[in-house]
Amino acid sequence: MSESSLQLQTRQAADLLRNSKRAVALTGAGFSTPSGIPDFRSAHSGVWNQVDPMEVASLASFRFDPEKFYGWFHSLAEMIWIAQPNAAHIALASLEEDGIVHGVVTQNVDGLHQRAGSKNVYELHGHLREAVCVECFQRYDGGPLFEIFVETGKAPYCESCGGPLKPEIVLFGEQLPHEALAAANALFDAADMVIVGGSSLEVTPAAELPYRAVEHGARLLILNREPTYLDSRADIVLTGDVAVLFPLVVDEVRLEQ
Repeated sequence: MSESSLQLQTRQAADLLRNSKRAVALTGAGFSTPSGIPDFRSAHSGVWNQVDPMEVASLASFRFDPEKFYGWFHSLAEMIWIAQPNAAHIALASLEEDGIVHGVVTQNVDGLHQRAGSKNVYELHGHLREAVCVECFQRYDGGPLFEIFVETGKAPYCESCGGPLKPEIVLFGEQLPHEALAAANALFDAADMVIVGGSSLEVTPAAELPYRAVEHGARLLILNREPTYLDSRADIVLTGDVAVLFPLVVDEVRLEQ
């Protein structure tokens, strides 16, 4: 993409955002890769290229062998622990602060949107702020557990019954959190503008949300390194690093305010 073409597209994207009344965002792993957290599905560097997810990250495998899950998860947990919000997180939070973006639906579990200042965030694949015992269902504050696990690599177990503690992330074979999914559906049903950032739009039901919005007339801006199935329906597609491209769009939005 030439510089002049990029400038034109960022201005057009900014115009769409300024003229929207209820913009929403869907973010995927590509929103956090600039913060040092690897994605899961990219062709060469995705996490699932290195390991069978059903062996280490399914609910069934966790119940059978939680130590295997935590042995796999430790290196990823270390990267999440040290990660900081990048320019894309900060730019998106600023649009919410300005009243342009009305909510963020994310497939990420790292909490970086909230740390960047976003308030209305729906986490479809869960989070690390809590852990629950799979035996007695007692809940624990995830922060201290997470810190100890990152430092020691030891799997956490329940103080009451000795059962393994599972972080509140959605494993394969688990349903998505009902409240977050219902809120996400409502958000996109009411949207007149959708931003897709860093998502390949391959995992349902998250991938269906922007399609539903476009079907009822919402405009669509996609920022991603790879093509998605909705590129042909998008008003603007910006290809590349979302942490570089999205701040350019937001700068244009603010330039004309």
